[in-house]
Amino acid sequence: MQGKLYLCATPIGNLEDITYRVLRTLKEVDLIAAEDTRNSIKLLNHFDIHTPMTSYHEYNKIEKAEVLIRKMQEGTNIALITDAGTPGISDPGEDLVRMCYEAGIEVTSLPGPAACITALTLSGLSTRRFAFEAFLPSDKKERQAVLSELVNETRTIILYEAPHRLIKTLNELLETLGNRRMTLCRELTKKHETAFASTVEDILKFYETQEPKGECVLVIEGKSRQEIVKEARSRWEEMTVEEHMEVYLSKGMDKKEAMKAVAKDRGVSKRDIYQVLL
Repeated sequence: MQGKLYLCATPIGNLEDITYRVLRTLKEVDLIAAEDTRNSIKLLNHFDIHTPMTSYHEYNKIEKAEVLIRKMQEGTNIALITDAGTPGISDPGEDLVRMCYEAGIEVTSLPGPAACITALTLSGLSTRRFAFEAFLPSDKKERQAVLSELVNETRTIILYEAPHRLIKTLNELLETLGNRRMTLCRELTKKHETAFASTVEDILKFYETQEPKGECVLVIEGKSRQEIVKEARSRWEEMTVEEHMEVYLSKGMDKKEAMKAVAKDRGVSKRDIYQVLL
């Protein structure tokens, strides 16, 4: 019989957040694949778990995944853990899961802590719809491309950031997204947990005089649809109706369809557009 992959969520700070099911699974599996074995051994020792460990991280994720899959094909049950939180969320676990499915290996996920969800529920911002971006890319062009995509994002935005890059990221957010409502969560579930609910600008001013400490989760308000419509209408109104029509005609629309689209953009009736064109 083939083995199975267990995705085991581990605490993001407070060790009491681990579940009974995860503890039992970590004791029963044949092998634990950990992002950093030096970090994970502290967790295992705390709960008196002596299951053998092996490393699985960003720099060996493909080659090691092939090794782990072969082991599972031979009957080995493996638990995957990350340094903190849920495997597969902003870590190489997603690659192992994909490769398991491709190899016909059964996968199950054991729910538990996740910094993005903890911060979202703590933020005081809308939780119904959200966009999780994890860490922004380090490459300058990729980073700017992601920020540009977020300008008109209507969902609540969740980002991760390290303390030494926080001020740079807050400056970029202010410049790109404007002064949105935002909650900065740090040291989640730990003794010095804080949730700083304010605006991007005010949080930036605070950290320009206070040294940022601890891993941060930034929860940022999405743009309202009303604001997007208002901005779009403002752009269209800078054009003449004829120029506006040409935008759609150049895309292959017939005149009737173009008039309808122009009327919608400007918040007027199609008859009004027809009269102007006459």
